[in-house]
This record gives sequence, structure tokens and C-alpha cells, in this order.
Amino acid sequence: MGDREHARVTVVVATRNRREELLRTLRRLEALRPAPPVVVVDNASTDGTAEAVRSEFPGVLLLRERHNIGCAARNIGAARARTPYVAFCDDDSWWAPGALETAADALDAHPRLGLVAASVFVGEEERPDPLNRALAHSPLPDGDGLPGPRILGFLACAAVVRREAFEEAGGFSPLLFFAGEEALLAQDLAASGWELCHLDHVHVHHHPSSTRPPGRWRRTLEERNALLTVWLRRRPGLALARTARVAGRSLRDPVSRGALTGALRVLPAVVAGRRPVPARVERDLSLLEEA
Repeated sequence: MGDREHARVTVVVATRNRREELLRTLRRLEALRPAPPVVVVDNASTDGTAEAVRSEFPGVLLLRERHNIGCAARNIGAARARTPYVAFCDDDSWWAPGALETAADALDAHPRLGLVAASVFVGEEERPDPLNRALAHSPLPDGDGLPGPRILGFLACAAVVRREAFEEAGGFSPLLFFAGEEALLAQDLAASGWELCHLDHVHVHHHPSSTRPPGRWRRTLEERNALLTVWLRRRPGLALARTARVAGRSLRDPVSRGALTGALRVLPAVVAGRRPVPARVERDLSLLEEA
């Protein structure tokens, strides 16, 4: 328990019906030195996930949800962390040796740094995820002494957050459920005055699950959530333009049609939760979109 008692980073893993892949991830995390405290949030699995975790990893804090709450499961796990920083991990990904310590060092050294985004390497071949290059070449102006490029995007399975910043920003939105949920959190962190940066030498391994959701379902959610994020945080003119674009595509594309229909279903919640980002964040988002 010694390493965990003095840890700076807790790893939070949200999972659903991926027992064997989750166990592989937990073995990888257990092998790290120092081994971090781990919280697993089980999104109502029906494949024996909870029983397997209890049996093989009694030191892991296991939290079970009665229903699948999607990305909000990470909020439940982060709330139980007792460390200043929280690393998120998917059940088919894991942090490389030394990565968590390097990210924690950066967060220690920069008090306004709210999130560190790692580089992701995919599959047995360790292919660089295309997002790595985009983050490394961010067009945003340099932050004041930040250890890496300023960013406004990340992959949830490859992020370490300052718990204080995460809580202040409200965590991941339950409204989005899943797919592309990172954009809204990035904007909320920036709106609260926190910086986000990419550290290319901090690595995460991602071996995509063999039980991924159907591609069309995911694409529909991604497009819906991108539209919801614009409605929730961006200027009205841009929100109208994006809505018109999706509406135009929906006449011929079932993915866009499903995205628009899904967004309209939660319109009252969007109106209640609308909180436009400050002008400085809007300028940064415009820079990214122009690039």
C-alpha cells in the first residue's frame, strides 16, 4: 500500500461489458511502478465484470452503477479520488511506465495547468493516433511557460486532470452520454481559466476493443454531441450555421438525421445549460477551426 498512500495520481476506468479487456488493462496498471490507486466504475455490466474485478484485484475500488450513465461514470470515479490529479483510462487502454509521474510533475510545476493530454499509440503495431500530430502542432498561442503546446482538445483515455479544475468545470456532461464528450469539458476548463497542454513524451497505449459499438451509432452520437456542444457554448450565429448544415445533410444522410433528431430531443436541457464561453476562448476555438 506504500506507493498508493503517497500517490499523486488516481486512475479512473469506466467500463461496460468488456471484462477480459478490462482485466488486461488492470494488470498493466498494477505492473506500473509506483502502482497508482485505481477506481473502476462499472456501467451496469452484465458479463461478470464486477465479480472478476473483485476476485483478481481486491485493491481496486469498484463502483457499480445500476444503469449505463456513459461518460458521467468518470465523474463518479473522480469524486472518490484522494489524490490531487486524476488520470482517465478506457478499459482497452493503459498508461505507459513513467507517464503518470511525468504528467504529475508538469501539473506540480504549473499551478494553472488543468489538463495534460498524452500521445496515444494504437494496437500491437503502436501506430501513432492522428490526434497526436494535431495536438503537437496546435495553432494556439503559447501559454505562459507551459511545458507543451496549448490545446483545446484531447482524448479522454489519455488525459490527466487536476482534480480541482475538473470539479470546477463540472466534469463530463451527462447530457452527452458518450462520443466526443471531451470538447465540452475542454471548453469548460478553459472558460474557468485553466490551461490545457499536450506532452508528446507522455504515452498511452490503446488496443481498440473487439466489442466496439456499431460504427453508425457512434458516428450519430459524435455528430449529435458536436452540435450540442456548439449549442451549449458557442455564439448564436455559429450555432445557427452549424444547425443549418446538419439539417441540410439530414435530408440525405441517416447519420445527420439521427444526430439532429437526437439533439432536438434534449433541447430543453440545452437551453437550461447554455453558458457561452468567454471571448478569449471563442477566439481560440475560431483559430483551431480556421487551421
